[in-house]
Amino acid sequence: MAEPISYQPKPPKIGPTAREELEQLLETLHGSGLLRLANDLAAGRQDIVGILFEGLNLESSRYAVQNIAALLMMLGQIPPSRFYKITSTVKDALLAAAEEPPAQKEPPGVRGLYKALKDEETWRALSPLVQGLLALGEGMRKPAPEKPISAVTGKPSDA
Repeated sequence: MAEPISYQPKPPKIGPTAREELEQLLETLHGSGLLRLANDLAAGRQDIVGILFEGLNLESSRYAVQNIAALLMMLGQIPPSRFYKITSTVKDALLAAAEEPPAQKEPPGVRGLYKALKDEETWRALSPLVQGLLALGEGMRKPAPEKPISAVTGKPSDA
């Protein structure tokens, strides 16, 4: 009897090999300058890290990081739907304020102002603004916490 032949056919070449892809990637990185940038960063990493840490060690940098953290924590307490409502309302108010006012024939005077104060629609429009101003005034009267991050999280902080 004949012995079976062990023959494994080569798979057909469908696309570039991994080595060809790697060579193409190297050429692309070299052509775009990213390879040189990566080499420069790797060679000067001690200098870059030193400059970065010197910049972060400034008091103003620490304040900036703490302020950003406090802002993000405050934004994290606002539900997205409510935040959207606030930001879209502020956008609409700013766009309305930037429009050209319609030409009035004459100022409303004291009587016109009195009529506006008695108008229910005017009060409905002004009510959120008044409530916001009251909340702003109340918040501004509160003393600022010494460590705002600790006030929000309840955890001790050395910052």
